[in-house]
Amino acid sequence: MKGIRFEAWRGSHYVTLAEVLARLGDSARELRWRFECDEQWDLTAELERRSEGEGMDTATLLALVSPGVQFVDAEATGFAEGGPVVVLTEFDSTLWEVRAADERVLAGLRRHYPDAVDL
Repeated sequence: MKGIRFEAWRGSHYVTLAEVLARLGDSARELRWRFECDEQWDLTAELERRSEGEGMDTATLLALVSPGVQFVDAEATGFAEGGPVVVLTEFDSTLWEVRAADERVLAGLRRHYPDAVDL
């Protein structure tokens, strides 16, 4: 998988997991998700519980992390039939790394985050 990295803060706006998921558009619609986080609190425990087995669908993940939940050192991995196809990693509430099997996913994110650099 290829990837990009971009700043999580845009002035006073923080790019959340919900926003990144929304920016993935149709490419994320049919994915199943697994979530891991170094922080442990009620929501992260619920996300990790729902990650067991086949994981959760995109709509469930989006509903749980909307509208503005911020994580420290978290990773959401989207799976399709053939395995992982996208990995969203939030580093210390400062950076996002997105790795994707499909270059078009990264190209779409570059349009929204033009400061993104290749990994």
